[in-house]
Amino acid sequence: MKKLNKILLFVLLILSFGCKSVKNVATNGELDKKITSRQLIKEHTQTFTKFKTLQSRVKVEYTQGDMEQTHSINLRMEKNKTIWLSATLGIVRAKITPTKVSFYNKLDNTYFDGDFSLISDLLGVDLDFNKVQSLLLGETLFDLNVNSYTSDLHEKSYLLQPKRQSELLEIFLLLNPLHFKMDSQQITQSRKHRMLQIDYKNYQKVGKQILPKNVNIIALEGNFETQINMEFKSVSLDSDLRFPFRIPTGFKEIVVK
Repeated sequence: MKKLNKILLFVLLILSFGCKSVKNVATNGELDKKITSRQLIKEHTQTFTKFKTLQSRVKVEYTQGDMEQTHSINLRMEKNKTIWLSATLGIVRAKITPTKVSFYNKLDNTYFDGDFSLISDLLGVDLDFNKVQSLLLGETLFDLNVNSYTSDLHEKSYLLQPKRQSELLEIFLLLNPLHFKMDSQQITQSRKHRMLQIDYKNYQKVGKQILPKNVNIIALEGNFETQINMEFKSVSLDSDLRFPFRIPTGFKEIVVK
């Protein structure tokens, strides 16, 4: 099971961004003390990324316990439909859709073909395709129009949080004052001693859009910590892409109970 956790955390959280013409975005926007939560939500919603397909090389630094790994991944995405990932020489390949999570591993001739429950369990947050996609595009995981939110200033960011935090799930969202994408998303489940934090260290300008360049993820469960650092390189948007995926014959299925 530990081996499966390592593979999935490495493969399933490597998704996102870019364009042929990329410029780094500085985060030196000035904070407006008078801005309301409604204005912040509107500004953030207007930054939601628009593209049909995406292709990128992603450098991933992965740490779990005493284990440290660095990988280079080929990413292809059709927005709202497919996320496809392939490690060097196709040794590990994954395909994620709104209804299914699938991958195979040629190193041990195993495969997985199931739903999002495993990812949700690993990160301690109920996730689906849209939330995973939003997480890696610098967009909120949550529909901000469902609950009422309060706004405040926190260091160099705007802070959004529900007016009434749930006893089961506390949410803190930090927005960048320059472009209103996420600086950080922090989700805590105190009763289960779980915490997920996604920090967006740098952004890049892609045409008229702003997309993450460096993303750091920390998942805590008790005293056990997993960290994933991602850097997106050689990126392009709206090319014609294929998403080949076929589980090799004879591979053993991984069954998660």
